[in-house]
Amino acid sequence: MTPDDADGRLAHLAAAVEDAIPLALRQEWAQRISHEPVLVARQGIFSEHGRPFAYQLSFRSPDQLTASAMSWSSHQHERATAHVLGATFGRADLEHVANGRLLFVRCPRAYLVGDLPIPRRPDRLVIEVNDAVTVDSAVLSGIRRLREEGFRVAVPAFVSNPNQRRLLPHADFVKIDVRDLDVEGPPVVHLARSYGALLVAEYVETADTLRHARDLGFTLFQGNLLERAGVLDRAGARRVSL
Repeated sequence: MTPDDADGRLAHLAAAVEDAIPLALRQEWAQRISHEPVLVARQGIFSEHGRPFAYQLSFRSPDQLTASAMSWSSHQHERATAHVLGATFGRADLEHVANGRLLFVRCPRAYLVGDLPIPRRPDRLVIEVNDAVTVDSAVLSGIRRLREEGFRVAVPAFVSNPNQRRLLPHADFVKIDVRDLDVEGPPVVHLARSYGALLVAEYVETADTLRHARDLGFTLFQGNLLERAGVLDRAGARRVSL
C-alpha cells in the first residue's frame, strides 16, 4: 500500500466516523466549543523609536491553572504551540492579531524537524527555537529548510551555550535577557550579532536596563516596561485551514 492509498483510507474512515455521529450531537458540540474562549497572549517587541515592530505570542489557558512551562513535558510544549498556531493562523482575521507585523512563536523540536506542521505564513511567522531543543543535524537541516521557505528564525535567551552557537549562522533574531547583561556583558552581545542577526533585549523592566541595552547597541526591545502581555480571545474568529 502506498502512502497515498493509506491517506485515502484514513480520510474515508474519518468521514464514516463523522457521518455516524447524530446531527443533533454534532450541532450541540459545535455550539459548545463556539462559546469556549480561545486565548493567546501577545506582547509587543518595539523598535528603538518606541514603535511596535513585532509581537511575541504565547499560550494561555482559560482556567489560568496552567503549570509553569519549565515543568512541561515535550508533549505539553507541542500541544501549547499547536494551540497558539491554531488560535492565530487557524482563525480568520489574522491581522487582528498581527496588525501587519511579525509574530514570534516558540516552537519545540517536532515543528523544526517537520514532524508537526507549521502554517505556511513566512510573511508573518517567526520561528523561535525552544531553548530546551537539542540542536543536532536533524534540527539544523529542518531550520535550513524552513529558511529556504522564507521563514525567519529567532534564538531566545542567548547565553552562548553550544546549542545556541550552532544556531547563530541561521538566526535572523537573537534575544538576550537584559537581566544577564551585568554578568555576560559585551562579549556575549558581540557574539550574538556576529552573523548579522538583529538583537532583541528581553525582560526590559526598568528605565536603567533599557538605557543599558541601548548603550550596548540593541535596536529591539521587549518587556513589561514597554508593554505587559495582553490576552486575546480568538473564539469569535471563523476557523480556517492552516
